[in-house]
Amino acid sequence: MQWKPRALILDLFGDYLRYAGSEVRLADITELLAVFDIEPATVRVNLSRLRKEGWFTTRRVGRETVYSLTPHLLEILNEGRERIFHRRSEEWGGRWTMAIYQVPEADRAVREQLRKQLAWHGFGQLSPSTWLSPHDLMAEVREIGAEYPSAKVDALWCGTGNMQEDRDLAARCWDLEQLGEDYHEFIRAYATSDNEVLNADKEGRTALIERMHLIGDFRRFLFRDPYLPRELQPGGWPSDDAYRLFGAVHRQLGPAATGFVSGVVGEPVGPGLEVTTELARTHA
Repeated sequence: MQWKPRALILDLFGDYLRYAGSEVRLADITELLAVFDIEPATVRVNLSRLRKEGWFTTRRVGRETVYSLTPHLLEILNEGRERIFHRRSEEWGGRWTMAIYQVPEADRAVREQLRKQLAWHGFGQLSPSTWLSPHDLMAEVREIGAEYPSAKVDALWCGTGNMQEDRDLAARCWDLEQLGEDYHEFIRAYATSDNEVLNADKEGRTALIERMHLIGDFRRFLFRDPYLPRELQPGGWPSDDAYRLFGAVHRQLGPAATGFVSGVVGEPVGPGLEVTTELARTHA
C-alpha cells in the first residue's frame, strides 16, 4: 500500500491522538509516521501545509514544536468518525429527499462544491442538478444551500409509490453493482483478520499498521455507499456484513495499536469510537 502522509496524519489524529489531549509534539508525530516509512522531512512539509490551511495551530515548548487540532478540524473529524462508526438500521417510509440546484454559469467552482457536499452526505446524482437520498436530509440540504448564496438550492420530499421504481432509481443514482463487488472484495481481503486471539497477541507496531490499512480501505466506501434501507437493497447486499467485519477487526486490533501510540506520545490514549452494535443486534 502506498501511504499518503497527509491522510496518515489525519487518521492518526482521528483514531488516536485526539484522545490523548489533541496536541502532540512534532518529534512524536515524526516517530509515528516513521512506522509507515514516511521521512521526517515529508512529515514536516505536510504538517506545515495543514497548519497553513487552518487544520492545526502550533506552539513552542522549549525547543519542541507542539501541534494542536483546531476546532474546525475537530468538527470535521467528529463528522467523519460518525459516518464511519455509527450506522443505524431504519425502516424506509417510501420518501426520498431531493436536492435540486441552479448555479450561475460563471460559478463553476460553486457547482463543484455543491456536488462534493451532497456526495459527502450520501446523495446520489439522478441528473446533472438533481440528487436523491433515501434518508431525511432536508436540514442538511438547507444548510448546504445557505453556504452558497449565489446558488439556488431546493429541498423537496418525493416518492414514486412503487417499490420497483424506487429500486430502479437507486440503481440509477449509484453504481450498486460495482459497489457490491468492492464490498465483497473487502470481505474476502479481511475475513481471515477477524481473529480475537491472534489479534490480541499482536505486537503494537504491527497492530497499528494493520488497523490503519483497515481504516484506509473501509473509508473509501463513505462517499459511495448511500446506506440504502433494506427495502431498496439488491439481493444479497454485502454492506452490513462488511461493516460488521470492519468493526470486529478494528476493535480487536485496538488495544495493541492504542498501547503502541500511547508509548510513543507518553500519554494515555483514551477510548475512541467503535462500531455501534445496533445494526448487529437488529439483523442478528
